[in-house]
Amino acid sequence: MRKKVLAVAVCLTMIAALAAGCGSSSSSSTATSSSKSSSSASSSSSKSGKVDAKSIKIGVIYIGDENEGYTASHMNGIKEMKSELGLSDSQVIEKTTIPEDESCYDAAVDLADQGCNIIFGTSFGHESYILQAAQEFPDIQFCHATGVKAASAKLANFHNYFDNIYEARYVSGVVAGLKLQSMIDAGTITADQAKIGYVGAYPYAEVISGFTSFYLGIKSVVSSATMEVQYTNSWANSSLEAETATALISDGCVLIGQHADTTGSPSACETKGVACVGYNVDMTSVAPDSALTSPTNNWGVYYTYAVKCVLNGESIQTDWSKGFSDNAVKLTTLGKTCAEGTQAKVDETESAIKGGTLHVFDTSKFTVNGSSLEDLIKSGGDYAKYSAYVSNGYFHESEVQSAPAFDLIIDGITVK
Repeated sequence: MRKKVLAVAVCLTMIAALAAGCGSSSSSSTATSSSKSSSSASSSSSKSGKVDAKSIKIGVIYIGDENEGYTASHMNGIKEMKSELGLSDSQVIEKTTIPEDESCYDAAVDLADQGCNIIFGTSFGHESYILQAAQEFPDIQFCHATGVKAASAKLANFHNYFDNIYEARYVSGVVAGLKLQSMIDAGTITADQAKIGYVGAYPYAEVISGFTSFYLGIKSVVSSATMEVQYTNSWANSSLEAETATALISDGCVLIGQHADTTGSPSACETKGVACVGYNVDMTSVAPDSALTSPTNNWGVYYTYAVKCVLNGESIQTDWSKGFSDNAVKLTTLGKTCAEGTQAKVDETESAIKGGTLHVFDTSKFTVNGSSLEDLIKSGGDYAKYSAYVSNGYFHESEVQSAPAFDLIIDGITVK
């Protein structure tokens, strides 16, 4: 997210449409020189456009490191790709803790100068710098996670990618809803006390799409549920996330979700004895009695796909996003305090999403200021831009563009 992402202004014309990885040379250093037209990467390409697997080099730019969930999930994806394609650690150059500023451009140029055939940027704020490098190195493929500019840039070597994490968030919401219902049934809370708290990073579409899908999953089980969202305005600040979770609990929230990258929130929930849903990684190690599950990204699916394209001399999709059907998203192991029957319901819900009988953003399941999204679109004004996304009774998230675009605050959710 992102990193993460994004206040998206929907554009109607957009419809047409990873020093050595895992090795000790992983570095946050930046470049000192720049090649403005082509790179040494072209030397490993054959006349057919294919790249020899023994000589391919891959560069990855991370905003964080293995100590925060979002970057850890990307690192795991790179490991999976290397294993799947039989590549060595020395063929992947990873740069960690690269800020969303000019340092990203310098890192991309350094990777290009080191002969990388394909370079991945993983954070939302990296996009403009990755795009700048792509313009200067046309023989190298550049892929950016969570971004929105690939379609409009119209460069053959610049691509956006994400995954349908909203699907996994919805299912994690079902897990949370079942927990709430079990609390209601046990008399621990009343139906009117089914208030969820959500620790969000930024007011970007990625975060809004995420907490909305989570909430809709909960509402499919407990119709009386409400949600309060508080932003930290940081992707990874453990102490602030813990403080925010504690504040939400003090405000009457009986279960906590998150779109933030550390274990701060689950740790606070464990201390307070409040159930929680994490993000990216299994939180049971820090919250064994509170953590229910975490929706997580399986980035290895994309990294394997994109690198295969380079190896085979094939084009990479301008916008790529996949979900449960392609194993690109999933849930971590269910915690020991989940409600009885949770696994069966998870399996059922995932199957319905895969089969197309359940659409996460079914517009009949929510309203905005008391009105349906279809009626708001008909009214014109600021809502008209959503017409590109809504058809057949649902909002087509990550289909018009790979990055999330749902940025509406629906009824039942309050943001502070």
